[in-house]
Amino acid sequence: MNLFRKKSIQALLQEAGQKDVTLKKELGAFDLSMLGIGAIIGTGIFVLTGVAAAEHAGPALILSFIISGLACVFAALCYAEFASTVPVSGSAYTYSYATFGELIAWILGWDLILEYGLASSAVASGWSGYFQGLLAGFGIHLPQAITSAYDPAKGTFIDVPAIIIVFIITFLLTQGVKKSARFNTIMVLIKLAVVVLFIGVGVWYVKPGNWTPFMPFGFSGVTTGAATVFFAYIGFDAVSTAAEEVKNPQKNMPIGIIASLLVCTILYIVVSGILTGIVPYQQLDVKNPVAFALNYIHQDWVAGIISLGAIAGITTVLLVMIYGQTRLFYAISRDGLLPKVFSKVNKEKQTPIVNSWITCLLVSIFAGLVPLGRLAELVNIGTLFAFMTVAIGILFLRKNNQAPKTGFRVPFVPYIPILAFLFCGYLALQLPAASWISFSVWLVIGLFVYFGYGRKHSTLNTQLDQFKNVS
Repeated sequence: MNLFRKKSIQALLQEAGQKDVTLKKELGAFDLSMLGIGAIIGTGIFVLTGVAAAEHAGPALILSFIISGLACVFAALCYAEFASTVPVSGSAYTYSYATFGELIAWILGWDLILEYGLASSAVASGWSGYFQGLLAGFGIHLPQAITSAYDPAKGTFIDVPAIIIVFIITFLLTQGVKKSARFNTIMVLIKLAVVVLFIGVGVWYVKPGNWTPFMPFGFSGVTTGAATVFFAYIGFDAVSTAAEEVKNPQKNMPIGIIASLLVCTILYIVVSGILTGIVPYQQLDVKNPVAFALNYIHQDWVAGIISLGAIAGITTVLLVMIYGQTRLFYAISRDGLLPKVFSKVNKEKQTPIVNSWITCLLVSIFAGLVPLGRLAELVNIGTLFAFMTVAIGILFLRKNNQAPKTGFRVPFVPYIPILAFLFCGYLALQLPAASWISFSVWLVIGLFVYFGYGRKHSTLNTQLDQFKNVS
């Protein structure tokens, strides 16, 4: 039964405030909304839209975004209640500790390490590609050997630009959460302006004939497309990792989570409609579909601005993902399941600086050296797993009467959590078998880490030993 020992919500809240040096509460609802938008709008809208339209959904990509968006809205409502009830770092990991117990919490934490860590590496690689494209526009070409991950057949050995941007973002994060939030807000406003510019220019070139046939691959293509573009929504859950640094979290956390998701869902639907209306879907299998569409209608000057916006967009995704990873490590370490070095907070900056640089090194290794291949699908399955667990967690929270009557509460329980579970489960089943196999291997490794280190060093285990000694 020790495997499922729980921490009460009250205990979690007390632990968060007991340390000599705690995380600084500086973020409001607007900061959280910008963090969410910063994490969501990036690789998905600037890269995956074209591939999903060309290979899976066609013009019905709009429906793919709606299906993925619904799954995320239902899950976001569940996250919002947990974030309001348990305003503590750690996101789904912390929520699971209160509802399911330590082993399930560890599995969720290990799962989120996969999501944030490998997503950070993938985004850094994507940033490197856009940045090199920008340099090429000015006639600057980096040596082939340092332009991509290790692949001797192609003459590449290390992705130096990816490593550099990870170090720059980490340095920014170590300067304090408010400075990071300000930088993120500026970058988010730039990329929102770029997306609105695309909509404003592109809408006049839409040809309704390009939307016919609307569903060329059938409804199965729409659902496969939904599973693919789900990667475009990953990030709103990272807002919940900021809980301990938020002023009035009971009010501001739900606003930040739900507002960021709604804004991004509306933009995704509009952009995908215009994109497939400008260019026949068969031609959208490119790495830069938004800029490609503008080149297609000879609006090259706007395409150049779009490329700059894509770099800004991907930068904010990287910032929020690395931020989420550091706060996740912080929460797990504070519970004793990872070494204590991850939960040390710098007295001056009130941020986990050592943790941040360790995260930086790990992300850099993957981004700089490892060809990530079908990483998006692996990250997707980890995220869907977390969403499903949080949805079921709401049912447990209500059944056990653990949730306080104040703060945000999911409406129409149990229907909303059940819909969140079913939608996310259905999307997970659309992913390739290889993703399930890789995910299972990752979880097995996590179990070895837990039984080899975490179970013994858990703070709950330490408290139990102390109780036995006193007895």
